[in-house]
Amino acid sequence: EVQLVESGGGLVQAGGSLRLSCAVSGFSFDDYAIAWFRQAPGKEREAVSCISKSEASTHFAESVKGRFTMFSDNAEKTVYLQMNNLKPEDTAVYYCAARAGWAIGWEFASLYHHWGQGTQVTVSS
Repeated sequence: EVQLVESGGGLVQAGGSLRLSCAVSGFSFDDYAIAWFRQAPGKEREAVSCISKSEASTHFAESVKGRFTMFSDNAEKTVYLQMNNLKPEDTAVYYCAARAGWAIGWEFASLYHHWGQGTQVTVSS
């Protein structure tokens, strides 16, 4: 059974940093693309970043480029989202998602088959 469990959210001041974790089980990193999405109240779910081990690639939304990084630890079967220079507009529930195959079309939430429960990130001004 595929499972994704996020952690690491919290309250931080603008300009601060947070690191989100997504612990995965039930599949191999080499066979899946894993992404982070976020959803703010009243807004649609938005793609943030994606990592594909098989393609050795990572992808980021324009709104977070230069501020967020994404990496994985194969031994711990965990994917991380390091968020620096946070802004109030980054406030949202952040979700980890996974799908079999490559990262093409990574920004489309409908293409992901597995989701975590989400973790709240709140950035105060």
